[in-house]
Amino acid sequence: MILANTADERALARRRLPRALFDYIDGGANSEITLARNVADMEALVLRQRVMRDVSTIDTSTTLFGQKLAMPLMLGPVGFAGMFAKRGEVQAARAAETAGVPFTLSTVGICAMEEVAAAVTAPIWYQLYMIKDRGYMAALLQRAKALGAPVLLFTVDLPVSGARYRDQRSGFSATLPPMARLLRALDGMAHPRWLLDVYLGGRPHDFGNIVAAIPEGQAGDFSGWIHRNFDPTVTWADIAWVRQHWDGPIVVKGVLDPEDARAAADAGADGIIVSNHGGRQLDGAQTTVRSLPPIVDAVGDQLTVLMDGGVRSGLDVLRGLALGAEGVLIGRAWAYALAAGGEAGVARMLERMQAELRVAMALTGCTDVKRAGRHLLLEA
Repeated sequence: MILANTADERALARRRLPRALFDYIDGGANSEITLARNVADMEALVLRQRVMRDVSTIDTSTTLFGQKLAMPLMLGPVGFAGMFAKRGEVQAARAAETAGVPFTLSTVGICAMEEVAAAVTAPIWYQLYMIKDRGYMAALLQRAKALGAPVLLFTVDLPVSGARYRDQRSGFSATLPPMARLLRALDGMAHPRWLLDVYLGGRPHDFGNIVAAIPEGQAGDFSGWIHRNFDPTVTWADIAWVRQHWDGPIVVKGVLDPEDARAAADAGADGIIVSNHGGRQLDGAQTTVRSLPPIVDAVGDQLTVLMDGGVRSGLDVLRGLALGAEGVLIGRAWAYALAAGGEAGVARMLERMQAELRVAMALTGCTDVKRAGRHLLLEA
């Protein structure tokens, strides 16, 4: 099967994964309105096609937080990736290293940071969810520092988990009755490739970074554990606590409002990620495409502004940069590619995105990605 775009990788991932896992990647909150609008608003951006420009040399490289990147794209944090492919976080990190872009390990990844870091030579970025046990969080940050993680993504838009209907129906975030559990087990058996390679061959399926914080017997009720242990009391003042335990760049992920962006700057953050958690939290929230320009106007001279949400191609990377972001993150796109083809699938996806970015730059007359801006858009 020829995988020409993210839609093709999504279709193959859907065939290869049990329903509960595919729906976890693919779904959003409530009626999934924001999830759909993330993509629709991105696609609605109109680029200015320009002609008779010398585009024989195209430079997609950039530098973020002192790290040279082959293109302004990062693999954002995706939980449970080790359930989509055998030791999935390791495979994705290797693909990112090959492509010359950062990989961000989720707090709730299956593979521990030590395992992922040992598999690559490039430093991995780390994403933090704040749990109530601050002693454990301090130790977690120390582990990441000891491994040389250069950047911390502090996700702040999950004080409570969004109402994700697909996960409730599949049992991913709810306790199923006996018959439904049987049907889910049968669905796993109906995917023998995944069953043998990932479920049986990819063990252990622990949450490697926080396994010691989860009491014995509660790993099967991970959503319940999150509800009981994620800290809903976190405020901007807690940035100071994080700074006590992290001396590198702190990037606050999950900002949609200019006032919050200013608060992040005042609290001492080094960057922000304009994000609505891929439409998985507050359904009906504003999309990242609509949120990005006023935030860039408010704090772009103080913070490094990144964005995610609705990015499915290299064309979308350029659209995000044109709106003022200095880089974009992808989540679902790499999760689909991982489920569809493992490390090689993610590597192909990244290679394709860079090629698509080059074409989009050439056809808009933009020869250096660092000079992308709103002049590339007919309207923004």
